[in-house]
Order: sequence, then structure tokens, then C-alpha cells
Amino acid sequence: MAHRPKRTFRQRAADSSDSDGAEESPAEPGAPREVAAPGSAEEGPPSGGGRAPVAGRPHRVRGPGGRGRVWASSRRAKEAAPRENEGSGVQSDAGKKGESRVFDMSTDEEDEIHHSSESKDDQGLSSDSSSSLGEKELSSTVKIPDAAFIQAARRKRELARAQDDYISLDVEHTSTVSGMKKESEDDPESEPDDHEKRIPFTLKPQTFRQRMAEESISRNEETSEESQEDEKQDIWERQQMRKAVKIIEERDIDLSHRSGSSKVKKFDTSISFTPVNLEIIKKQLNTRLTLLQETHRSHLREYEKYVQDVKSSKSTIQNLESSSNQALNCKFYKSMKIYVENLIDCLNEKIISIQEIESSMHALLLKQAMTFMKRRQDELKHESTYLQQLSRKDETSTSGNLALDEKTQWILEEIESRRTKRRQARMLSGNCNHQEGTSSDDELPSAEMIDFQKSQGDILQKQKKVFEDVHDDFCNIQNILLKFQQWREKFPDSYYEAFISLCIPKLLNPLIRVQLIDWNPLKLDSTGLKEMPWFKSVEEFMDSSVEDSKKESSSDKKILSTIINKTIIPQLTDFVEFLWDPLSTSQTTSLITHCRVILEEHSICENEVSKSKQDLLKSIVSRMKKAVEDDVFIPLYPKSAVENKTSPHSEFQERQFWSGLKLFHNILLWNGLLTDDTLQELGLGKLLNRYLIIALLNATPGPDVIKKCNQIAACLPEKWFENSTMRTSIPQLENFIQFLLQSAHRLSRSEFRNKVEEIILILVKIKALNQAESFIGEHHLDHLKSLI
Repeated sequence: MAHRPKRTFRQRAADSSDSDGAEESPAEPGAPREVAAPGSAEEGPPSGGGRAPVAGRPHRVRGPGGRGRVWASSRRAKEAAPRENEGSGVQSDAGKKGESRVFDMSTDEEDEIHHSSESKDDQGLSSDSSSSLGEKELSSTVKIPDAAFIQAARRKRELARAQDDYISLDVEHTSTVSGMKKESEDDPESEPDDHEKRIPFTLKPQTFRQRMAEESISRNEETSEESQEDEKQDIWERQQMRKAVKIIEERDIDLSHRSGSSKVKKFDTSISFTPVNLEIIKKQLNTRLTLLQETHRSHLREYEKYVQDVKSSKSTIQNLESSSNQALNCKFYKSMKIYVENLIDCLNEKIISIQEIESSMHALLLKQAMTFMKRRQDELKHESTYLQQLSRKDETSTSGNLALDEKTQWILEEIESRRTKRRQARMLSGNCNHQEGTSSDDELPSAEMIDFQKSQGDILQKQKKVFEDVHDDFCNIQNILLKFQQWREKFPDSYYEAFISLCIPKLLNPLIRVQLIDWNPLKLDSTGLKEMPWFKSVEEFMDSSVEDSKKESSSDKKILSTIINKTIIPQLTDFVEFLWDPLSTSQTTSLITHCRVILEEHSICENEVSKSKQDLLKSIVSRMKKAVEDDVFIPLYPKSAVENKTSPHSEFQERQFWSGLKLFHNILLWNGLLTDDTLQELGLGKLLNRYLIIALLNATPGPDVIKKCNQIAACLPEKWFENSTMRTSIPQLENFIQFLLQSAHRLSRSEFRNKVEEIILILVKIKALNQAESFIGEHHLDHLKSLI
């Protein structure tokens, strides 16, 4: 048992009352130490009404189940802080009282040990701020137990383990044991050996009743603690509100007091003023006037500034109003851009269908043209073979020849049936001057004609459906040109800078090609270019142009010629190369008519037209050369075979001659479109001198020969002989002139003497004047000199 300490603490505290820290005298050796409770300097901030708590009063802390809030501790410190300055005297008194108070140790050692262990247990479970204060108090009052007490406690604990096989959860017992553990930790000798320690591997399971009890206790503690904290929070908020209201009321009272005191002040008549004279008044007035003038000037400057601001605002408004036009311009350009993009998309989508329809129509016409050409060549071959067999009197027919003869006979019957139908048609029309061999022979059987018309109708139906689902603004050429016309009228500068005249032909190309699907320039009844809707629309668009004539390089006047060069001429070139039959006068006449319109009237810019024009002319010349080489055939038979005009040989020869003469006429119809050298080479050099003159030389001079010579002379262009100074004809006609002179010599000695005059007229027409004069002088035909 520890000895009771001597009661000398109060006396020492009284003796040292003058000092702030209440210093203690050193304790006697072997006696327990006594420590005074710390004063106000070591305690926390005062609570409630600013009173310091009693130092010796034991502090209770919340157990492990409680929850503490940080803002609660800081709020108490803030509440106590402003009161330190107001009641510093009270705090000093409370500090002195705290210094004079101490804890007395009890004589009962077991109570003392129990109290110290309990305070330590509470101290370990409290918050950090309260634990620091409790450690200082308990460390100054608790005595460390000796070895005998520790051994006794250890034996007690071992007995409890041996009897109940568990350690009691009693608070006092746990606190005592925990306190003894902390005390025994300082003594290394009191620690149990390794073999004495009991190592728990698993927690002992609790019963259901124990778990339910623990859960209910923890829930009750949490609920009570939360309610207490909420109450404290409400109390603290009410205190803060009262403080704020009190401060505002004090300020209002001070302000009202000050205003009241100012109102109470009255004029004191006892105060004396300095004397005033006129100079002082004048000086003050001048000063005042100067200030007013400066103020007026500053106001004038401000006024001027405001006036400038108003002007600038008006100008800004005008600029904004004018900028609205720019917005409209931008809107127009944007709409135009969208329109052109949609138009291009539409045309790109439809161009495939257009090409397919064009190919179908071209293939149909090509099939028909190839049918006519092959039939003519086959008929010419079989008829010539048949006549050759007739001219062989000593040849006997065989079985093989009989089969050929039957086939040839069937072909000849077909040829004769078509000729008979044409003769009947000419008789009904009154055309009696027609020569056999000048017909085109382009009739088709009724079945083939029906098939052709049906196929053509199907293609035209597809043509109508190409733009069936398209709005008129994107497929009508007139509507499209109106869009660009609006652009040209509103913004001519940007219109011409964008080179729209070069873009329009490309945009209109697919639409024009659709209208040209049913156009056949080889037919006499085909629609002329000037009557087509697209042609009229383009002409109207060009006529409405107000562009200066100086801008011809980018003028809209070139739109039509560009369309013709890029769209129409390639179409015509295809017709010439694959479909045109130069032996057909009707096809040649119709083709020449369209070519004259295209190449003469609408070839404004020769440099741009030259390439497409040259391609077309080359194809025309090439096709006529091929016709001369492949289609002209004039056989030469013995005179005995051709003397009879009704013989098959004579009729066949006559038909072939007139067919060659027809081609000669068709070639010379291109006069004005093709060069003279080209026509003279084709018509005179290759056809007249190689085929026609030879056939004439083989014929008997007579009226028929004179008729043929007149037809040849009538085909020659008059432009070649317009020069009045010419006395000699062109060199390519030299053979023809010699044949005429030879025929005139024969006729002058025959019964057809009167036909010599017609030959002289032919020589005069072709400007063979020197030859005519020499012939007249040689035969003493003075009455014919007047013709020259």
C-alpha cells in the first residue's frame, strides 16, 4: 500500500499565490508526487456566460459509440474569443482561483487506482482536444502501482480466464485491467513470457441475443447523440442571430442619436463673424463666375462630344442599313450557288439515261442504214452476175448454177417489184421526167417498217420520262436561263467575271441532247435548228444581254456558237460517218441545209469553230470518197448488147450511169461548204473522168448522149465560171471538153446536125471559148458565133 501524502499542498499554494504558475516545491524522495491542476491558461475557452470551469472538476468524455463534429469545437473557441478582451479581469481572477485549487489523493488505494484507470480509458476514447487536457490532469494525479499490485492483478486476471474462459466486459473491470496493462508496459520485468502468452486465433462467436443487444445499444446511442448535436446546432444558430440583431440595433441607436444631436443644434448668436467688404464679395463672385464659366465650357465640350456621337451613330445606322443590301447579295449568291449545285447533281444523275437513250436511237438508225446499204450492194452483185451469165451464149447451166439462178431470179423479182411501185407513185404525182437509177431505193417491207416504228416509239417514250420527276427549274432551258439572266441584271460585274458564258453551254448540253434524240438531219421533214425550243431560248437570252460591245471576248453572244460547236456539230458528225448515204439526194439536201445554218450563219469565232468544223468536213469528204469507191459501178458491154435500149444490159448500164451522175450531183451540192479543190478532186477527177466519161465514150452519139452531157454541165457550180476573162475552162474538165468536141464532129456529119448547137452552148457555159471558136471556124458555122 502507498503512504498517504503530506497535506502541505494548500500552504505552498498560498505562499506562492503571487506567482502566475503556482510553482511547487520539490517532493520528498520516496513520497508520491502531487501536481496542481492547471489554471485558466492551460484550459480551453470558457463556456456559457464566460465563467471558467472548475479545474478540479472531472471531465466526462463521450464513449466510443459517440461522434464528434469539428465545427462544434471551433465554434466554442470562437464564442469564447471575443469575451477574453471584455472580461480579462474575470479571467485573471478565474486563473487565480484555478491555481489555488488542487486534487487531493484519497487514502483508499483501490479507489485511487480505479479512478486513474477509468480516467485513462475515457481519455483514450475522446477527441484530440479533450484527450490532451485529460492526459495533463491524470498524469499529475495518478501513481504508478508497484510490482506486488501488478502481480496480484495478473493473478486475478488468470483466475478469471481459468474459471469463465472469457474476460468480463464490465466497464470498471476493463478500465482497471487496461490501466494495469499500461502501467505494466513500462516495467519490462512484468511482461509475461512467450509460453505464458495466449494467442487467440479466432474470435469467439457471439450469441444472437448479444448481437441484438449491441446493435440496439449502438442505434440508441447514435440517435441520442444526433439529437443532442442538432439541439446544440439550433442553440448556436439562435445565439448568432441574437448577436447580429443586437449589433444592428446598436448601430441604429447610434445613428439616431447622432442625427438627433445634429438636429438639436441651433444657431448660436454669440458667435462673431469677420467683417466683409465689397472687394471680398467681388473676389468671391469673380471666383464663382470663373468656376461657372469653366463648368459651362466643360458642358459645351461634353455637348460637342455628344453631337459627334450622334453623328457617328447615324452614320453607323446608315452603314448597317446599307450592309443589309450586302446581306441580300450574299443571300442571292448563296441561293444561286445552291441552285447550280442542285442543277449539276440532277444533270449528272440523268446523263447516264440520256446516253443510253441516244445509243439506242443511234443503234436503231444505224441498223436501218446498214440494211439499205447491204441490200443495194447485194442486189448490184446479183444483177451484174445475172447479166454476165446472159452475155455468155455458149455457157450451159448446171445444177449448181440453177440454184444460183433461182436465188438471183428471186432477188431480181424483188427489185422489179419495188421499181414498179415507184413508177406508179411517180405517175400519180405527175413526175414524168424521172430517170431510172436516180431513186434512193430506201423502201422497207411492211413488217420491218412496223418493227422500226415500234422500237422508235419505245425510245421516244423513254425520252419523255427522263425528266418526268424533275422540277421545271432544273429541266426547262428557258427557266434555267432566266436564273442566270437575273444574275446578269443584278450583278453584271460578278456575272462576267465568273465567265458564265462559258459555263452555260456545258449546263445546257444534256438538256439539248434530250431534245435532239428525235432529230434526224437526214430527213427533209426534220425540224430545223431555228425552230427548236432551246434555240429560241438561247437567242432570247443573248438578245437581252446589255453587255458592252468591247467585251466580245467574254460576250454572251458566243453562247449559241459554243453550243453548236460542242453539241450540234458532234451530233452531225456521227450522222455523216455512220448514217448518211451520199447516193440519197434527199439525205444530202437535208444535211447540207443544216450544215449551212451551222457552219455559215453561226460561226462567229473561227478560231473556236475550226476544230469541230474541220472534223465535220473531213468526215463528209471521207464518206463521199467511200461512196465513189464502193457504190459507183458502170459496166461496159458490147455494142451489140446495148444497141437494143430495152435489153437488160442496156437498162442496167443506164441505171448505173444515172446513179453515178446522181452521186456526182450530190457531191457538187456541197459547193460553198467544201473547198473548190476538194470538190474538183472528188467530182471531176475521181467520178467524172474515171466513170462517167468512159461510159459516154462507149455510147453511140445521139440525143441521149447530149442529154447526159447537159446534165453533167448543169451539175457544175456556176461560181467556177464567173470570171469573165476566162477563155479556157478548168483543167479537170479537159476530158469532158474533148468528148464534147468529138461528139460535135460526129453529129455534124449525121442526121442530128441540129444537136451541134447544144454542144456549143455547153462549151460556152463551161468557159471553153477557145475550143468553141475553133470548132465553129473549122466547120464554117458562122451562125453560131453569136452564141460566143
